[in-house]
Amino acid sequence: MKRIMINADNCQGCRNCAIACMHAHRKDDSKNLYSLDLSNPTNESRNLIVLNAQNKFVPLFCRHCSQPECVNSCMSGALVKDPDTGLVKYDADKCASCFMCVMNCPFGVIKPDKATKTVVVRCDFCEHNGGDPSCVKACRSDAIFLGEVPQ
Repeated sequence: MKRIMINADNCQGCRNCAIACMHAHRKDDSKNLYSLDLSNPTNESRNLIVLNAQNKFVPLFCRHCSQPECVNSCMSGALVKDPDTGLVKYDADKCASCFMCVMNCPFGVIKPDKATKTVVVRCDFCEHNGGDPSCVKACRSDAIFLGEVPQ
């Protein structure tokens, strides 16, 4: 199974990964990255870059954990772990907007959407692109990369 791996020592805080994520999930059909409205709340990144205690950049991404607390705390069944891919999948139609997943994610990467605050925003591993995460392709410093993990 492939997962997004992190080498925080290489992160320069450029946020190319966040911009690529926003562009990959934008609601309009524009293919032009330069027309991406960064102030539009419907254009949200599903990852983030934070500063640690040593003032170094650290990329944070959904780990699609082997024992995901988000799935364990989801009362509506909106979050499930796919047994074939190992990815945590989200069904917005089933979501009760209780945000227990947000509160229980140990990495703090799941969040309510900014526009409606009725669904959660989280990494979907760019399944619409065949599982080829846009954030990984956009990282020029190899701070994030795809790696194999045991099932």
